[in-house]
Amino acid sequence: MTEQKRFSITDTVQQFGKKLFGFIRGRVQSNEDAEDILQDVWYQFSNLSAIDELENVSAWLHRVARNKVTDKYRKKTTDALEDYSYETEDESIGFKDILLLDDSNNPELALFKDHFWNELLVALDELPEKQREVFVLNELEDFTLQEIADQTGENLKTIISRKGYATKYLRTRLNDLYNELND
Repeated sequence: MTEQKRFSITDTVQQFGKKLFGFIRGRVQSNEDAEDILQDVWYQFSNLSAIDELENVSAWLHRVARNKVTDKYRKKTTDALEDYSYETEDESIGFKDILLLDDSNNPELALFKDHFWNELLVALDELPEKQREVFVLNELEDFTLQEIADQTGENLKTIISRKGYATKYLRTRLNDLYNELND
């Protein structure tokens, strides 16, 4: 990398960095996502062979950032119910933690665990059969989504979609229980 190009990149980062981060942050869910995308933008900018030929550097950076944000949302990822946990001072409690809570010395916890299982089973029964099957195999029986796709002969994207719908429904349906555990 030439000294002149390095200096140009440094000036560009200083000039547009905060504004570009704010632009990206307004379009993603977390600071970490915004930082990752911003890093990708700077990487693409640093690999540009004709930086001096850009007529409007700001417009180019914003267009690349917007494309990176769009690419991020096009990548279909499934939400695991475990991702929706709450933080206490000492630790985080998630879906599987509730199922595995030690209730040997705490009758209230045992009662809550029984209540949770009952509500989970009722909520699972409310799901369409194929969504329920994917959720149970993935979350409760620890099959990967690829293994489920192979086993059922379905497209992996179909399995991912079913898991996503099931997770969103169950998260909404069981939200009161999470709040109850938090209180």
